[in-house]
Amino acid sequence: MKKTKTLKKNYEFKYVLSKGTYYSGKHIETFIKKNNKNYNNIGIAISVKIANAVVRNKIKRLIRESYKNIENKTKNGYSIVFLWKKKADIKNANYENVEKDIKKIFDKAKIIIEGKE
Repeated sequence: MKKTKTLKKNYEFKYVLSKGTYYSGKHIETFIKKNNKNYNNIGIAISVKIANAVVRNKIKRLIRESYKNIENKTKNGYSIVFLWKKKADIKNANYENVEKDIKKIFDKAKIIIEGKE
């Protein structure tokens, strides 16, 4: 299993958020921007106003793990930023909901490779 590349710098997040295409799911908002590399970069940002640090880190772990399971089915060359919706209920933050949301968003964005299940 390969290591997932992440966005770390503030300017990387700002670039994807300003230039990327917006996609929305039930619990997650996503910005996707082509990056002309042969791998994907992901970034996860969760507002301080949503919950305390323990819950925010739990949501980040759920998103990261869900992405890792879908990663080998996605096309390469994208920068992806995941945001948790402020109006989404924290009680619905479980693995099944997050994974379903990410799959739905990637289908909308057409970055899932057909036939790889």
